[in-house]
Formats: sequence, C-alpha cells, structure tokens
Amino acid sequence: MVQPISALVIMGVCGCGKSSVGQAICDYSGAIAIEGDAFHPAENIRKMSAGIPLSDDDRAGWLDRLSLELRHAVAAGQRPVLTCSALKRRYRERLREAIPGLGFVFLELPREVAARRVAERPGHFMPATLIDSQFQALEPPLDEPLTLSLDATQDVRQLAEAAHLWWQAHIQE
Repeated sequence: MVQPISALVIMGVCGCGKSSVGQAICDYSGAIAIEGDAFHPAENIRKMSAGIPLSDDDRAGWLDRLSLELRHAVAAGQRPVLTCSALKRRYRERLREAIPGLGFVFLELPREVAARRVAERPGHFMPATLIDSQFQALEPPLDEPLTLSLDATQDVRQLAEAAHLWWQAHIQE
C-alpha cells in the first residue's frame, strides 16, 4: 500500500530552485504555495542579510510557524506545497510531527551551481557568502520516508512534473 502524502515540502540549499519548482508544482496540481522565506522573522532576515548564518535557535520559531501554516492549510482541505530549506533531519522531523504524511522533495545541487545561482539572483536577502554554511548544515534526507531526491540542475518544469507525478501516486483517493 502506498502511503498517502497530504502536503509537500520542497527542500534544499539556497539557489536550488525551491520557489520556482514549488510554484510550478502548484501550477500542475492546483495546490497552494507557502513560501517559507515569507515567514522568517525580521531578526532572521537581518542576520542573513548581514551574512550571518542562522542557528538552530533562530530557526525554531520559524519552523513552528511553518508547521502551523501547513496544519491550517491541510485542515482547510487544501494541498499545500511549502518551500523550506529543511537542511537538517531534526528540522524535517519537526515538520513531520505537525503533518502526518508530509512528503519531501529534495533538490540536490552542487555547491558551484548554487553559488552561481545565488550570485545572479537580484534583490534576495540571502547572500552568496552563506552558501558554505548551508552545505555544512545540510543533512541529505537519505533513506527518510516519503522523500524524493531530484537533480536540481534539470529544467524547472521537468523537476515540477517529476515531483507532481510522484505526489499524485501518493494521494489517497
């Protein structure tokens, strides 16, 4: 029996395409997008803008807020797609505790490609100087339940279609 997935988290380091892929999945599936960056408190944004990596304590309240947003969306009968770095297993477990049947799409990206992409994106608060800290914190979701890993160097539409098809195969009718 296939375990149903009620909501998705699109995860990975900065520059892997979480927002673009998440929105494209929503376009395919009619799901709603929850942009994780929009829920960072001002202090987190200030720190990241200054090139200071976030600590586990900095992320705790943010993860709680994202958990609440996911629970509200699912309770309202929606199918949410959350974009969130979810770099560490304990962050993913915190989100899983909030939403049973939470699926993760891990967008794997080489460090050099992430650095180039982050350097090229205008107006984002996350500077390229934080890429190393993202890769140092990353605990890839190997052998975790309901997790799909994709090569984030592929086209956004290809990634979204693969994630959408995987999610569809896990939706309980």
